Amino acid sequence: MTTPSLSPVATADRHLIALDLDGTVLSHGFGEGAGDDPEGGRIDPDLGVAVRALHEAGHEVIVSTGRSVDATLPIVERLKIRPEWVIAANGAVTLKRDALAPRAYRREMVESFDPSDALRKIRTQLVTARFAVELADGGFLYTEDIPTGTLPSQQRRVPFEELLGVQASRVVVVSPDHRLEEFLGAVDSLGLTHVSYAVGTTSWLDIAPDGVTKASALEVVRERLNIDRSRVFAAGDGRNDIDMLRWAAHRGDAVAMGQAEPDVQAVASRVTLSIEENGLLVALRERFPELG
Repeated sequence: MTTPSLSPVATADRHLIALDLDGTVLSHGFGEGAGDDPEGGRIDPDLGVAVRALHEAGHEVIVSTGRSVDATLPIVERLKIRPEWVIAANGAVTLKRDALAPRAYRREMVESFDPSDALRKIRTQLVTARFAVELADGGFLYTEDIPTGTLPSQQRRVPFEELLGVQASRVVVVSPDHRLEEFLGAVDSLGLTHVSYAVGTTSWLDIAPDGVTKASALEVVRERLNIDRSRVFAAGDGRNDIDMLRWAAHRGDAVAMGQAEPDVQAVASRVTLSIEENGLLVALRERFPELG
């Protein structure tokens, strides 16, 4: 596919285009947190061309993912774009482009919390679970080996007690001994407060500071950019995308991937084809006909 030649957009006409990675941009992944290699997954060449064309025309393309910073920036580089903003760790870490920073991005906003109460509660219900904490500074502590493809590269194994009392941007709980239905039931019974959490399609739980989601981070960036809510486009496929899709659907365009679970599709303004059918590219061409 030849690169579409898009006319530069006026500042008043630019869109905020928020894109989940695994299952939306990246195929052959298994959802955020399911252990695919951080640089793995396939980006359809035509999709990559379309994303670059929109970015180069002046639209604000923002990767919005549950991956760690270490596992996100290689994908941004593979997309061959230089977005001003990148959102990682399900909204807990917002990066801003900075040519002098490592890999050209600095941590502009980091939300953190003390995970002690949540960890103690979960441990009473899921006694065989594996626990990990992504620290506010980017480090990563874990109790037992877990799939780490979407997690930081700086890792250290520690006793459970060393996860308590730290400042975390994210907590990961993996319970391979539980079927997803059992896992969901256990999580629902915990009564977790002062945190936000999302359960993946496997027995994998992501916990963030209270009120922190992809949507909360995107709204901060949208306000800074002064982009009207009607010019928001967001696409995702996982339960950690529900808040983002609900936020985008309020006045903009919220697209759920065709393979997404029904509760994800229910909050979107429309459903596109699956990742295998290049659904994101289809949705982008519908929103931006100039892509051809």
